[in-house]
Amino acid sequence: MARKKSPNLTEAELRLMDVVWDKGEATVSEIAEALPRELGLAYNTVLTTMRILEEKGFLRHTKSKEGRAFVYRPVVGRDEASRTAVRYLVSRFFRNSPELLVLNLLEDEELSGKELRRIRALLAGEEA
Repeated sequence: MARKKSPNLTEAELRLMDVVWDKGEATVSEIAEALPRELGLAYNTVLTTMRILEEKGFLRHTKSKEGRAFVYRPVVGRDEASRTAVRYLVSRFFRNSPELLVLNLLEDEELSGKELRRIRALLAGEEA
């Protein structure tokens, strides 16, 4: 049975989207070259993932003016993708409560004092 496609980005998809967001547009070859060598991703793997991203609505392609390659451009921006991922996280793990997410972050012992102070200052500024 085929796995249902998630509207959210997988880790591998995010890696490729980061390249496209940084470049503004890119061919499969340019994306493959921009990825860390240790990943060892073949051209066909990158191409397949780009097609999946297009099906999910994150990318659109056009034909390159210089050659045969398709040029991929983001349809969804990094900020929009982040907001969608956070909404999904809140609905899945925090019972649709942004408050529970924030409380979880504030109670996280791994946050630095600087991070906690900044979050508290932002919250205090919103209340004023």
